[in-house]
Amino acid sequence: MFIAQQKLNENVAEYILYMYQIEDVIRAYNFDLDKILNEYVSVQLPDQSFLAQYKTWYQQLIMQMQSQKIEKAGHLYLIQEVLIELSYLHNTLLNMSDDVRYKELYEAAVPHIEEFKQKSNLKDKNHIEIIFHALYMKLLLRLQKKEISAETEEAFDSMRILAAYLSRAYHQMKNGTLNFFNN
Repeated sequence: MFIAQQKLNENVAEYILYMYQIEDVIRAYNFDLDKILNEYVSVQLPDQSFLAQYKTWYQQLIMQMQSQKIEKAGHLYLIQEVLIELSYLHNTLLNMSDDVRYKELYEAAVPHIEEFKQKSNLKDKNHIEIIFHALYMKLLLRLQKKEISAETEEAFDSMRILAAYLSRAYHQMKNGTLNFFNN
């Protein structure tokens, strides 16, 4: 809860990946709030005084996931809205603001994005969504201590760098400091 808000304010890319993880935690615990709190949240809290706030936050997420019918797969509307904003910003940086650096990063990442798209079941997703799914997959592979080849690591890096640039631009946009016409 506090982590999610901090990440949303500081690094939107990390926020999205964190929320993907929280959705998976909720699914892994079969939407059982007591188990989530006892086995996942409590062991991570240095101070149990925050437990009530986390209970409310997880309870709300569980209700949202159930009402949005994403118990098995999919992402919360609140995450999808951020991804839509990032997609609009991506298109603006590519097509309207003539951000040369962003275009270079995107061109370097496109072959890897397309390859990931072909190897996954994300055929109907845009490039920004695909990047976040790929980065989340990398996170899961790391958590499972699976080896990642140098070629795959290079592909992930190109997408990570693009996501980082986009994330920085997103926060500049939100703060009103992004100049779309002078990049």
